[in-house]
Amino acid sequence: MKISKKIKQSFLFVTVLGLSVFVLIFVIMSTWIGFDVKSKCFDAQKEYGGTCTESLTSLLVDENRGFRARNSAIWALGQLGNPTALSVLQKYYTGVIPNREPLDQSISQYELKKAINLVSGGKNITVNFWRYNLD
Repeated sequence: MKISKKIKQSFLFVTVLGLSVFVLIFVIMSTWIGFDVKSKCFDAQKEYGGTCTESLTSLLVDENRGFRARNSAIWALGQLGNPTALSVLQKYYTGVIPNREPLDQSISQYELKKAINLVSGGKNITVNFWRYNLD
């Protein structure tokens, strides 16, 4: 059974188009994540000083801050992947992850688990697209 040249060209076009859309979405999402991490980092540095990891860690341990801000710091620390944050993250991790966690009512065990994984050497393929020199 021969496949016509037109069908092969159509298949190739759809494949290339699909890959292009995937790459475009990946680049946009990576850039968005990077912008969000940098924004959280700079805000924390204004308030606490130090490197990005130090300031985000300070925000996390500041019990006068709301849970949403502290959970955002956990997420950003995970995205940064700096192993120096591991001990602080582990301090808050209980290992009990509830089905639903309102981000405004407690430290998110789910976010802590993800962040601990990333700072312990877990793979984060988007970081190479946005991390320049935050720490």
